[in-house]
Amino acid sequence: MASIPANTPEQTLPLFYKSVVPLSSQFHPNHGLKQRDNLAFTRKTHAIPITVDEFVIAQRHYPIVFGLGENPAPLALVGLEEGNNLYLGADDQWEAGQYVPAFVRRYPFMLARLSPTSEELSLCFDDSSDQIVADEGDRLFDGTDASETTKNILTFCEQFEQAVFRTRSFMEELTKLDLLMDGEVTIQRPGVADPAIYRGFRMVAEDKLQGLRGDQSRKMVQSGMMGLVYAHLFSLSLISGLFEKQVAATTVPG
Repeated sequence: MASIPANTPEQTLPLFYKSVVPLSSQFHPNHGLKQRDNLAFTRKTHAIPITVDEFVIAQRHYPIVFGLGENPAPLALVGLEEGNNLYLGADDQWEAGQYVPAFVRRYPFMLARLSPTSEELSLCFDDSSDQIVADEGDRLFDGTDASETTKNILTFCEQFEQAVFRTRSFMEELTKLDLLMDGEVTIQRPGVADPAIYRGFRMVAEDKLQGLRGDQSRKMVQSGMMGLVYAHLFSLSLISGLFEKQVAATTVPG
């Protein structure tokens, strides 16, 4: 979820993005934003980054886990198999009533540094998206000035980046307290001899959480971090429902 320099081949672009370019009145004077009519770009993902600001609502809809690697990020599971979003229908619409993560709603825009040494973030967009086109949609510029549409997009992206910063601090504290462990969930379906086992993620170790010193626990409660940890732990019960969703999606009638 980190901000990245735009158009630098050595950098890996975030999920969903294919090419990131700065939005400017010079190069996009007549461009507009078309209303999004589908979320097809999310079809080939099973895990979507979320921020701590979303934990409370996201934990009602999806299991929240943490990725692997040196800098794990919170992820909302929308599937249990790589490249399979179980919440996207055949019509490329998100399942009604389900929360759509901010990472999805932000696309095709993002804030990025235009050079590795830049201190400022600039509003950029994925120019492979068919939402931003010349002479169509809600105008992005009024002359050389940003339109209200662009100002609203910029505000949303700025709020998202602030949430990313809070999320990084949360993850750094989890790491410092050594609360993360490799996760494993076992799902035993009625009438099936062998259980399904889901791995490949990290989760908070409850025994380590319970073994924290009193001052550490108090600090977590006072900062709101403890509530976020339990939102994550409570959400893990949804993995079994996600598994059933997967079974239903892959069952061939007859």
